[in-house]
Amino acid sequence: MGTLVGHVGPGFGFIIIGLWHLFNNIKLHVQNPNTYISQTWFPTSKFKYLELYIIMVATTASISMELFIGPDRHQPFDPDGTIPSNHLHNFEHASISITFFVYAAFSIILDKIENKAKSSLTQLLASIAFFQELLLFHLHSSDHMGPEGQYHLHFQVLIFVSLSTTLLGIIFQKSFIISFVRSLSIFSQGLWNSFMGFMLWTPSLISKGCFMNLEEGHKVVRCYDHESLHRALSLVNIFFSWFVIFVAVFGVSLYLVLTKYYEGDFKVRYFSLGIEEEEKEDYVEKFNDDVASQKGSLACNQKNFIHVEKKTFSSLDIER
Repeated sequence: MGTLVGHVGPGFGFIIIGLWHLFNNIKLHVQNPNTYISQTWFPTSKFKYLELYIIMVATTASISMELFIGPDRHQPFDPDGTIPSNHLHNFEHASISITFFVYAAFSIILDKIENKAKSSLTQLLASIAFFQELLLFHLHSSDHMGPEGQYHLHFQVLIFVSLSTTLLGIIFQKSFIISFVRSLSIFSQGLWNSFMGFMLWTPSLISKGCFMNLEEGHKVVRCYDHESLHRALSLVNIFFSWFVIFVAVFGVSLYLVLTKYYEGDFKVRYFSLGIEEEEKEDYVEKFNDDVASQKGSLACNQKNFIHVEKKTFSSLDIER
């Protein structure tokens, strides 16, 4: 993972999953505001488990790259069977991928059984995956004291948001805002990871006064003096503050656009119901008019009957 491709590749995967979750959570909430329940993953119309299979394939590729394809001997161990120091970070990254693979695999299994706790268990597995990611990045074996360490420090903040919102989602499954923030944090993880890869492994983008140095088999950004280091760390903090603003604007803008789009269908339905109500009122009014006219006709017939009866009675009296 200590390369440009090693950051952009996983980052792209998190971006896709995050956008997929954002889209589906907003759509689900707009269409079912009163019965909304958050979901950890979303099925597709043609292939139900596509999202989970993509996670399993991506994590398998990541594990293979870290442990078998990336190392020079195509295996991560020394001749005596021990783990060399320059491969410790490979095992850490592979462990994260294994945890996400376990989450995706068991999500499919749990979905196939009828159990009331399967939704909560799925979210628990996702929480464990985020916890594993946070733990291993926080206790990373690589030297993250320079600009790379500052990038990873902010990256841990995003992972913590994903972890906490996933845990809260177990208790508050009907909360849209928790699911929205979780989806946005997953998207943010991918975007920041990709940004970090470009900024740390593109020579022209490295902060002034810093350089790339080969250490323990991978390149690390180092600075010539304390002033250059301080400047580089401050720039990372500024970049992250701009990044938070961008993600907030993007998330709310996407919500407004999708809400307007999907609410249009409901406005049309509401208008058609309005027409039905007007037709119903017209029908009731016409029915009342018919009843009134029938009552008027009945009253007139009664008067005519009484009049004839009286007239017949008078004729008999005359004859007598």
